Amino acid sequence: MKDIFHISKLIIKKRIKGISDSEKLRLKEYHENYPFTKNIDFERLVEKTTEYSSIDKVTAWEAVLKKTNQNLHKTPVSIVKQNWFKYAVAAMVVLMVSLPFLLNTENETQIETPAIVDAVEEEVIIGLDKATLTLEDGSTVVLEKGQTYTINNIQSNGVEIIYKPIDNAVRNNSKIVYNYLTIPRGGQYFIELEDGTKVWLNSESKLKYPIAFVEGQDRKVELLYGEAYFDVSPSSNHDGSPFKVLSGAQEIEVLGTEFNVKAYHDEEYIYTTLVEGKVTVDNAIQKEVLKPSEQSVLSKENKSMIITEVDVYTEISWKNGFFSFRKKPLKDIMKVLSRWYDVDILFLNKELEGGDFKGNLNKNQSLNEILTIIKNTNYINAYEINKKTVLIK
Repeated sequence: MKDIFHISKLIIKKRIKGISDSEKLRLKEYHENYPFTKNIDFERLVEKTTEYSSIDKVTAWEAVLKKTNQNLHKTPVSIVKQNWFKYAVAAMVVLMVSLPFLLNTENETQIETPAIVDAVEEEVIIGLDKATLTLEDGSTVVLEKGQTYTINNIQSNGVEIIYKPIDNAVRNNSKIVYNYLTIPRGGQYFIELEDGTKVWLNSESKLKYPIAFVEGQDRKVELLYGEAYFDVSPSSNHDGSPFKVLSGAQEIEVLGTEFNVKAYHDEEYIYTTLVEGKVTVDNAIQKEVLKPSEQSVLSKENKSMIITEVDVYTEISWKNGFFSFRKKPLKDIMKVLSRWYDVDILFLNKELEGGDFKGNLNKNQSLNEILTIIKNTNYINAYEINKKTVLIK
């Protein structure tokens, strides 16, 4: 089943001239991979879906804002035309109607009705914004929706944490004090560091960082484990002080850029993917400079490092609310799902672990929906959810 909602969202953004270059490439890729999407008559879609007058417009609008906002920490696209609301409601309704109804093609594409799985005892909770903040004295603060926290230069509204800049006199006369932000399985979190650097942390991750950076010294943080996306405040804003990320046996140095680091305990490699700018990856044995769309793959065992070219969208889609898999073994896919849904996934048939799956899935879908999609593509025979354990058959 194709992610029709995502396609429709991109079409909407293109219509209102709010689409980015990377999103244009994504829409082009969708059209290339799934040619039938070129024939979606969006005007007809709008006309038909707006006939559903029973939709509560306020509730619909709130739902659309939640679904279509790819980056919760950037200013949303301005609404410049009244037609935008009509398109937005239509995109939400796409989730509720069948695909053939939306297509204006000679040969209608049929979507198979999801099959009932063998057994589902309870619905697994979808991941959400939550974290634990560990202060310099060892005390901890639980950060989650509905809980605010403010102390000194630290502010949290429950779904993100912001470190406000401090006075230079205080900064330079104080010792470096570190905080830790721990993201559990089934969680994610956003943090803005004191220098303005933005960091998105994925499930099962831990970041060590100073509550304030010392003027004239390198700005250093450490990804102890897990995955993080960095949007670094330029060195030009900090008297040339470079930004460095320590992760396992490697050090990443940047001047001002965006990149992703994945360094999970249960994986054999550390992956560093450059999105924009330039970074240097150094493991004391080998030093490499990455260009945009390049990824360094560092072996934890022998410290060797190779550079490959990758699809950036696939590598960072988790940050924007999606799972994007490109011929990824099911065993690796299940690791990703187990972290987000906080479950243990076991293969009863080990031969299924190596099956390569390709698809784009929404992180707001339930685990049951995700597994049903994979099952309907014949990559697995059946599955069973039993509390916090999922059995793949």
